[in-house]
Amino acid sequence: MPTHLTDTHFSDLPINGKVVDALAAANFSHCTPIQALALPPLLEGHDIAGQAQTGTGKTAAFLITIFNDLLNNPVEEERFAGEPRALVIAPTRELVVQIGEDARQLGAHCGLNVVTLIGGMDYQKQLERLNSDLVDIVVATPGRLLDFSGRRDLYLDQVEVLVIDEADRMLDMGFIPQVKRIVRLTPKKTHRQTLLFSATFTEDIIRLTEQWTEDPVKIEIEPESVAT
Repeated sequence: MPTHLTDTHFSDLPINGKVVDALAAANFSHCTPIQALALPPLLEGHDIAGQAQTGTGKTAAFLITIFNDLLNNPVEEERFAGEPRALVIAPTRELVVQIGEDARQLGAHCGLNVVTLIGGMDYQKQLERLNSDLVDIVVATPGRLLDFSGRRDLYLDQVEVLVIDEADRMLDMGFIPQVKRIVRLTPKKTHRQTLLFSATFTEDIIRLTEQWTEDPVKIEIEPESVAT
């Protein structure tokens, strides 16, 4: 692995100062290899297809991208409840909860509202959280997300950044038909930034990447780069 990948500081990158402050408060100063590779094209607005396992730091990479985009491009016109600007889809409740916690930590100084939607939890309580304030970022499992959009409690037509995390696990768990329905509810791929992460890139995953992303930058991190 090139040594320079782990020599990249977050402060070296064109990241909004509020996000840099939150990273510093969380004791993050150096990029992991996937962050060093992914953040420069992501911060320029490119789509990405990243091959990386859990533990490589990919969650922080996509959250930094989301926060940076939303802070640097504030919405001037009127916004409505249930219209997130960014959407993260993940295959399991545990992963959604973890991403939501990370987002709240990284977003501590950003004033952005993060809502997690997972099955097996009280729908009404999640709906109250969704409607209590304008929502900026939704992190959700596919089934519960479709529950909310199907009942017209959530609208995905304003999504600027779409993250599909652990695409290979979604495939294994049979969620791809649901994910396809969700993607169709978001703006066209030319009108959003799409980040797709998968531990492996099989032919099926490559085909989905071609459907969902626009000229993605491909990034691959070897398993030995996983942080313990």
